[in-house]
Amino acid sequence: MATAASPLAQKISGALDFDKRLFFVVLVLIFLVIRYLTNTLILEAIPDSDRLDAQGDLLFFYLFNTLNYVWTPFAFLWKFTVTAFLFWSLGLTMGYKVSFKALWQFALVAETIFIFPELLRLLVYLNPSDQVSYLDIQNFEPLSALWLVGPEQIHEKYHYPLSVINLFEICYGAVWVLGFHTFSRRTIQESIPVVAIAYFLPLLLWLAFYVGSYR
Repeated sequence: MATAASPLAQKISGALDFDKRLFFVVLVLIFLVIRYLTNTLILEAIPDSDRLDAQGDLLFFYLFNTLNYVWTPFAFLWKFTVTAFLFWSLGLTMGYKVSFKALWQFALVAETIFIFPELLRLLVYLNPSDQVSYLDIQNFEPLSALWLVGPEQIHEKYHYPLSVINLFEICYGAVWVLGFHTFSRRTIQESIPVVAIAYFLPLLLWLAFYVGSYR
C-alpha cells in the first residue's frame, strides 16, 4: 500500500523541479561535444590520417560519426520512452500506481550518469602517447568488465556485453531505485525488485541474445 512521500522522496522531488525540456537540450549538447572531441582524438591516432583524409579514405569515418551525431537525440528519446514504459508497466502489474510522465522525466535526468564514462575516455586519452592506437581509444570502456580483463584477452563477441557490465550501470540502477521510490511512494525495499526486473533483467536478456546471435 502506497504511503505518504518520505523525507528523501520529498527532497528528490524538489531537486527535480526544473525545466526538463531545457535539460534535454543541454544533455544532448554535452554528449555531442564529448563524442566530437573523442572522435577527433581517434582520428588523430589513425596512422597517416592526414594523407588518408586527403585521399578521401576517411569518408566512411566522417559519415558514420555524422549519422551518430544526428541520431543521438532520437536515441535518447527512444531509450527514455522504453525505460519509462518498462517501469510503468511493471509497476502497474504489481499494483503500483506511477505517473508515466514522471518516470520518463526521471529517465532523462538519470541519463546524466552515462556522461562520466564518455568523459573519462576523453580525459584519459586527451594527450595520448605515440604508442596509443585509435582502437585503444575506441575500445576503452572505463570501470567495466571489459576494462578489467582487457579486450585482447577474450573473443570479440564478448566485448560489447562486458563493456555494458560496468559500475555506471550499477549506479544507474541505484538511482532508479531512488526514483521509483520517489514517484511510486513505495519503500526502498519494494523498489529494488522493481528495478531488478524492469531494467536489469531485460538488459541481461538482451546481452544473452547478442552473444547467442553473434556471427
